[in-house]
Amino acid sequence: MAFLASSSASVAALLPFNRIFRGGNGKRWNRLYTGYSARLRAGSSALSSFRASSFSSAAAGNVGGAPPLPETSEANKTPPPIYTWPNKKKPRVCILGGGFGGLYTALRLESLLWPEDKKPQVLLIDQSERFVFKPMLYELLSGEVDAWEIAPRFSELLANTGVQFLQDKVKLLHPSDHWGMNGNKQSSSGGTVLLESGLLIEYDWLVLALGAEAKLDVVPGALEFALPFSTLEDALRVDNKLRTLERTKFGKDSLIRVAVVGCGYSGVELAATISERLQDRGIVQAINVETTICPTAPAGNREAALKVLSSRKVQLLLGYFVRCIQRVSDMEASGDATVIREGKNIAECNSEKYVLELQPAEKGLEIQILEADLVLWTVGSKALLPELEPCDKPRELPLNARGQAETDETLRVKGHPRIFALGDSSSLRDSTGRLLPATAQVAFQQADFTGWNLWAAINNRPLLPFRFQNLGEMMTLGRNDAAISPSFIDGLTLEGPIGHAARKLAYLIRLPTDEHRFKVGLSWFAKSAIDSVVSVQSTLTKVLSGS
Repeated sequence: MAFLASSSASVAALLPFNRIFRGGNGKRWNRLYTGYSARLRAGSSALSSFRASSFSSAAAGNVGGAPPLPETSEANKTPPPIYTWPNKKKPRVCILGGGFGGLYTALRLESLLWPEDKKPQVLLIDQSERFVFKPMLYELLSGEVDAWEIAPRFSELLANTGVQFLQDKVKLLHPSDHWGMNGNKQSSSGGTVLLESGLLIEYDWLVLALGAEAKLDVVPGALEFALPFSTLEDALRVDNKLRTLERTKFGKDSLIRVAVVGCGYSGVELAATISERLQDRGIVQAINVETTICPTAPAGNREAALKVLSSRKVQLLLGYFVRCIQRVSDMEASGDATVIREGKNIAECNSEKYVLELQPAEKGLEIQILEADLVLWTVGSKALLPELEPCDKPRELPLNARGQAETDETLRVKGHPRIFALGDSSSLRDSTGRLLPATAQVAFQQADFTGWNLWAAINNRPLLPFRFQNLGEMMTLGRNDAAISPSFIDGLTLEGPIGHAARKLAYLIRLPTDEHRFKVGLSWFAKSAIDSVVSVQSTLTKVLSGS
């Protein structure tokens, strides 16, 4: 995947299995349910009530400086379960989201030197049990990597650290660190976070790194029939679908048709990977509203991608947008099965086929009707922060039109000195005034600054302004093919096997921990050695058979 891959959202929720992992020995703590009194406490001041649907303000009890809770009826006066921090005196840092921004911030905090009384307790919350190295999801489809290599469990990554991990989904935020009009803080407490399980987290410092999720509701039928490609579950679902199609479709009359919507980095990488996998057994069609692919990419990367797509006979439909997606069986039931393509009634095809209606975005183009066995959606994403605000206080955080938190140059959320935001959750502009892209490269660098600025804030030191350093852009184009355009050498693009090797090495260095890096490095070396032996044997066999 491009080095500018979205850092977006974590893997799908497994809410019934909320777990905490304690650093140091990686031992799994008891599951968090309301009845487990050993894990829960009511706090030093009695809470008079709790109502999850309007987690906002105004109740009698105040726990650890957290905002009071609303009064409800006598029948509902049950204190919420509250997460127990190991130490009542040390700072409490809660990190929401375990992607590049969240996990790497936690690891950065762990690596810094702290005064003993100020070393924070760090709690990382994510709805998945695994961290996902998203730029390499494409290699799952090509078979280059195994899932454990790019999606290790948080419990394994944090086993030798003091960072605690909780698997749960965030439901509501309630910050209480607002700056007043005169610049003074209204509260010395950071605030609280409510989780889907009902657990309440009190924090002193909060990091928003929740990522984003695919935006499929912009085109009729996309949500029902198209598959996104941004999480581990997405990648496994696409791989399983391709395996099913490969088992059931044979011959020239049963070609596997794949439609990829979007020709940014993600769409192009998907089209290149799948077309190489299917070879003569399938047809890949890539659709883009722009008249070119990867419009923001360096020219060298774009040219390399065009060359590869052309050699693999990927059909590019540029200057089109998808108007709607329909399932053939639904069209047949409604009597709208008269669309003809290549002389064949689409309604006679397998019920799992889909029809895409393409509208021209440029003059001179005509409406296109495509049929596909698999539709992949790579266009658009939406931040998750707007869904986490209380209904009665929808403006608790300053959000832009895309749902990202507005931050200052130190990555602190404006008006909230105890909240930092990065990655897809952050809205920050570069020196030219343009919004920074929500990419893995940006999240990597922001995590480093966020960790340092948390150290500075806790120790009453000056915070550093974030400055993005563009190191270049990378994209995979197949099992032994990639394109890299480093920013420090103008006009240079590494293509083919050299680019592929350089990209894998760069990502190996970026893996989260030394231990995981070592394991993956050994695994990749072994696979490379085996591939080399097989290649030599194949070459010798051809030479001997030819003689």
